[in-house]
Amino acid sequence: MVFQESYPKLSAEVAGDRKYDVYMGIDVFGRGSFGGGQWTVDTALDLLKRNNVSAAIFAPGWVYETAQPPNFHTAQNKWWSLVEKSWGVVQTYPQVLPFYSEFNQGFGYHVSLEGRQLSDAPWYNISCQSLQPLLEFKEDNTDIIQVTVEYIYSQMYNGKHMTLFSAGEASYNGGGNIVFNGRLDGDVNFTARLFKPLLHLSSSPITVSYSVKSDETSKLGLLLGFSSPSHQTKSILVAPQEPTPRLDHMFLKCLVTSEQTVSEWTVYETSLVMDGHTLTEISAFCYITENSTKTSEYVALLGHISIKDHHVQLLQQNLVSLPPATSWVMEAHNLELVLGKSGSRILKVKLEWRQTQLEDSVLPVYNVYAESVKSTDVLRSRKVLEKPRSERVFLGVSHVPAYYVSELVVDSDVKGVSFVVQPCGEDGSWSKLDVSPNHLVELEGLS
Repeated sequence: MVFQESYPKLSAEVAGDRKYDVYMGIDVFGRGSFGGGQWTVDTALDLLKRNNVSAAIFAPGWVYETAQPPNFHTAQNKWWSLVEKSWGVVQTYPQVLPFYSEFNQGFGYHVSLEGRQLSDAPWYNISCQSLQPLLEFKEDNTDIIQVTVEYIYSQMYNGKHMTLFSAGEASYNGGGNIVFNGRLDGDVNFTARLFKPLLHLSSSPITVSYSVKSDETSKLGLLLGFSSPSHQTKSILVAPQEPTPRLDHMFLKCLVTSEQTVSEWTVYETSLVMDGHTLTEISAFCYITENSTKTSEYVALLGHISIKDHHVQLLQQNLVSLPPATSWVMEAHNLELVLGKSGSRILKVKLEWRQTQLEDSVLPVYNVYAESVKSTDVLRSRKVLEKPRSERVFLGVSHVPAYYVSELVVDSDVKGVSFVVQPCGEDGSWSKLDVSPNHLVELEGLS
């Protein structure tokens, strides 16, 4: 039954204190829905919000299923922006430390670690999705800088060939970036909202780090918005280089205390003490070098953002936060080796691992690699990582202490395969491969 305009108010009056437990349905396809759904879904949402009842949105997949123009990515963001404009931001994140996001959407055409590309194979794994930025959708696209979560290549979309993806570069971590692209005058800056957190901070310093890939003139900082205990607002700019002096009255500045360049990416880091304050907004701040006076092309990639409790970070560094290889037991089960094409073989195996001291301890992410072993001397020593090795191949990611290798092609002259598991922490840290748990599978005798 289609609800009428008066129904939300009447339902709220009957429900009394439980009015928020009243959910009124909205069919996005518009099949008998108040307001018509589709691009006017906010008509029903506005009505429900005014009368303090809850909304149950049915079939938001309408955007994809009906191939709304101009492309799925743009149409999807446009439709959800109607929900945001009507109901506002109802959930804030992050709310606890550590906070880490590499803007991974759970799919991509490459995988990187610390700026180095591990794989250029297409992949889809929604469990790899990290916290997504809360970008503002602007249909008119009049901003001098366009901000997007990076996509790659083009695809068929409901039978139509549409350019959904732009040519992408390797990420800093995972398979995503935030891309800032446009033009800036020498005395102009641009700010883009990324996250709306609710982080209550103590007297302990916080460590803020982020990675950027850009040209020499394009600079990118983080603008952090705080609320004091007396509810006064304060903005602090974390930046690698002093922006123009005319911005001095706009916010406090905190220049980065360290920077490290890795594979064309620069990682910036600094520490702040904001005792009693609440971090309420994280934005990107785009500007060009001070000696640039004319309009310049602006291109910058943001690879990750990390915020940690500084004291906890130091403690983890002193105690080695990620367990060493000697504290792990790694096993291979359900081994099977079958013939493939051109004399090659296909290995199937289930890998499992656990910590010897903390068997119930599970880290959030494990990167899994394979390495072919062709020397019988290496097999005898069983110390693959200490010998000259062939190329280590990235297989994939696991979120549990197990990984099933279904079809690993090995050449006919390969004597064994060494599997390496790289533990990763929730703060974005990871173990070095040479000190990560590994297990050697000998192929002789397998069938």
